[in-house]
Amino acid sequence: MSGAYDDILHFARPASKKHTPMPMEDRAAQFLPFAALTGYDAAVSETARLTEERVELDAQEAERLGEKLAALIKRQQEQPELSLLYFVPDTRKAGGAYVRLNGRLKKITDFPRCVCLTDGSRIPIEDIVAVESPCLLENID
Repeated sequence: MSGAYDDILHFARPASKKHTPMPMEDRAAQFLPFAALTGYDAAVSETARLTEERVELDAQEAERLGEKLAALIKRQQEQPELSLLYFVPDTRKAGGAYVRLNGRLKKITDFPRCVCLTDGSRIPIEDIVAVESPCLLENID
């Protein structure tokens, strides 16, 4: 079987005198798939990311939370340890996430209505769904 290039098949591949040969790893990169839709993967990931719906406290739960906050106001000079469960709205889509934060109470303010911790955290009272503290076990339950 003879072909059109039989006469040159035995010659070595020509090499440039100016440029060194490209490493095989770099040559392979030329043939990698290319992202025609930039940002598509990020958009799919964002859509797939789950958020939680905000839970509204019923009247009893809201009253109980108010009692706990009132008890903490009386003890805020002691800077008691506490644990807050609160809702953080998502900035990109509906819903959000519930976050637990542990720390020491600095003060509870009326305007804006928030719980301030000694580490500088400020949690809006309307976002808080649960408060736990060892000092509350003595007063409420």
